[in-house]
Amino acid sequence: MKFMGIAADDSNDTRIGVVQGDSVAPLTTLVEFWQDPFAWQQRAAAGAAGAALPLSSVREVPLVPASARVLCVGLNYKAHAAEGNFEVPEYPTIFGRWTASLSVGGVPAPVPTGEAGLDWEGEIAAVVGARIQSADAATAESAVFGYSVFNDLTSRRAQKLTAQWTLGKNGDFSGPMGPLVSRDEVGDLRDGLQLRTRVNGIEVQNGNTRDMIFSVGDILALVSQTLTLHPGDVLVSGTPEGVGYVRTPPWLLQPGDSVEVEVDRLGTLTTPIVNASARDRA
Repeated sequence: MKFMGIAADDSNDTRIGVVQGDSVAPLTTLVEFWQDPFAWQQRAAAGAAGAALPLSSVREVPLVPASARVLCVGLNYKAHAAEGNFEVPEYPTIFGRWTASLSVGGVPAPVPTGEAGLDWEGEIAAVVGARIQSADAATAESAVFGYSVFNDLTSRRAQKLTAQWTLGKNGDFSGPMGPLVSRDEVGDLRDGLQLRTRVNGIEVQNGNTRDMIFSVGDILALVSQTLTLHPGDVLVSGTPEGVGYVRTPPWLLQPGDSVEVEVDRLGTLTTPIVNASARDRA
């Protein structure tokens, strides 16, 4: 089952809807859904969603609550660590995004002032569906509600100013996220999903989740030893090899470019790149 966040153009009332081909059936409010998403999935399967609306008649918005913790993992694919001349880490490198940086497919992402461009990082986001505290990997994995395509668009100049990555990972509209596909339709990432990123139609990344160093369950279990995870929290699981800054010469996204991330079973996420004037919308 596929879910997306929707809002009327004249309203801030965000709802969760069930995607049905070229339409979406409103289900409940964003807040109510994340109180017990597994229960709402069962209700949706039983026909509890409202009348379907054409996708063209609604505005897609990020489907996680404003209170969500968005935890991202760096260097989680062996080949990506190798292309940056990094050793395979003993523990996952975790950094945070604010929900204010999140966006959806089709929304332009601006290149910040002073940046030579944006770098692409096609990824898969796992969204938590049940409380996780001091859990083992299997328990943490079972608490995942579903998965989404994600693009961790990165401001490399800002990222490299210090050892902390926060600034470069939180540009305006730099975290586009696709609709959420329930875990039962995706399966275990360790079984292998292909992830491809294209810039203006040219393939720049082609990796498989079998190359992940740390599994989603392992990472969530580790995090849960320190902080309690709640429904709606997001784990962005890392990018495969092929990012732009390691190329010779570096290749970064410029205004007018279009970047697509496609993942098996999850779909395709498209983001147009624009100049810094689009930050006025933030």
